[in-house]
Amino acid sequence: MTDILTSVLNNPILSRIRRNHGLEHATIHMLTKIKPNRRLMGHSDTGGFWLLGDVPLKDVETASSQALQRLRAGERKLAVHPNCGTNFVTAGVATGLAGALSMIGVGRRGRDKLERLPLAIFAATLALFLAQPLGYRIQQRITTSGDPGGMEIVEIKPGERAGRRAYRVVTRG
Repeated sequence: MTDILTSVLNNPILSRIRRNHGLEHATIHMLTKIKPNRRLMGHSDTGGFWLLGDVPLKDVETASSQALQRLRAGERKLAVHPNCGTNFVTAGVATGLAGALSMIGVGRRGRDKLERLPLAIFAATLALFLAQPLGYRIQQRITTSGDPGGMEIVEIKPGERAGRRAYRVVTRG
């Protein structure tokens, strides 16, 4: 990484969000082992993260504790998750740009655009294929951190968010 990017990512606010995001992913990994086939979502910020899903409080407590322990033990891969929004945004940007770039120079007629459609579909498909490993790398290097540092879980508060069962996992450090 460049020195500028490193200094930006080490900004205290971004560092907290990245570490909480990594803990959120690790917690979801642990929960899916306890409760397979459950739909879980999360959202991280400077104070911790929200976990949305139909799971008991005890399982969230166990999973988040295990996740933090395993991250501290060096299992940094737990901070990356295949269903992270970073992956979806990366895929959306890549396919949108590929489709748009494939239409450069096309005439104004609808027929000209239609003739270029197979190229746009091919370019978008190729971009989607390439976006998968790129999304993981962006998670690993930018949007999450697998190093929790001195982070602690302060409390886990049950609640509701967006009409779904939710838990606020509060962290510090």
